[in-house]
Amino acid sequence: MAEDRISQLKEILTVNPADSFARYALGMEYSNSGQVDTAVAEFKTLLQHNPNYVNAYFMAAQALAGAQRNEEAIQLLRDGIATAQRTNNRHAESEMQDLLNSIEN
Repeated sequence: MAEDRISQLKEILTVNPADSFARYALGMEYSNSGQVDTAVAEFKTLLQHNPNYVNAYFMAAQALAGAQRNEEAIQLLRDGIATAQRTNNRHAESEMQDLLNSIEN
């Protein structure tokens, strides 16, 4: 089932590589299936096209933290928190700060 969704999302992205929702969904599919490197690559590609997509920072950091890649996660969280502050997304800022605190402690 996940492979079907991945194929569908890749097809959408072939037509429109800058489709933020499809790129985010693809990153989530990879993350949910344990493909951390591929998931993070998709989230980073999304951020290249849409640097204000705050959830991409958070989800990439979560995937990295789950793989014990804390330094990478911390950097993404710091970047994400700055973006959340800049875009006035207090909810995302709070979630990322909580994750950052749990990693650093």
